[in-house]
Amino acid sequence: MSLIDIGVNLTNNRFNDDVEQVIARARDHNVIAQIVTGTSPAESQQAYQLAQQYPDLFSTAGCHPHDAKDFKSDDLSVLNALLQDDKVVAVGECGLDFNRNFSPQDTQLAVFEQQLQLACDTQKPLFLHERDAGEAMISLLKQYQSELPNAVIHCFTGSQESLEEYINMGLYIGITGWICDERRGQDLANMVHLIPDDKLMIETDSPFLTPRDLSKEQKAQLKSNRNEPFLLPHVAQKVADCRQQSLSELSKNCLNNTVTFFNLPIKQQ
Repeated sequence: MSLIDIGVNLTNNRFNDDVEQVIARARDHNVIAQIVTGTSPAESQQAYQLAQQYPDLFSTAGCHPHDAKDFKSDDLSVLNALLQDDKVVAVGECGLDFNRNFSPQDTQLAVFEQQLQLACDTQKPLFLHERDAGEAMISLLKQYQSELPNAVIHCFTGSQESLEEYINMGLYIGITGWICDERRGQDLANMVHLIPDDKLMIETDSPFLTPRDLSKEQKAQLKSNRNEPFLLPHVAQKVADCRQQSLSELSKNCLNNTVTFFNLPIKQQ
């Protein structure tokens, strides 16, 4: 069984002291590749630099909606330059977050639209963030749909209505340890079976979203309850259980989907 984590925040300062060990621990748990998320132009450059150091790391380049308020006119050219490299495999993390609104909604929309155009221009896939903004997200995606490359809704936590709309549009869906949370993730657990086998990917979103249903032994391996990519098999098992699939079948499907979507130099299974 081999897995690829499509969303890890290894440039987060919680990994400053031991990122090499974190990467090695993931390898020891059959995580054969990781995609380091770029959430701002500066973070995207750091993610790229990290990916350059390890053959099994790749990165994305984008501006998260939380950071949209700080996006400058020349930042788009920074992202574009990064996306010319094969190690940078997607535009994002970009999108809309009307839940926390750390950036004004009109600013989020404007910055997101620039990145949609960037994806159309570079034909690199989209790594999308959406929280409480499904209607606006769907509306914008439809405007660009004829030119857009593939897109994945990273860390999907939305409604069944949004999920079905995304699936109808041909989007991929990324599932995190949110599904392991008995307080918030039950709706997701109940609807994850709706995702077609060829549109599903998995991720940890480390260091965030530590699964709540870990064993004592797993918790003992964590540093200050920090989520790590070595827990991806745990997420995979939960998703497989909810979909009433074998872990081997789910893992194979997710790996093949990920290799195809991000055009990774990894052999399919």
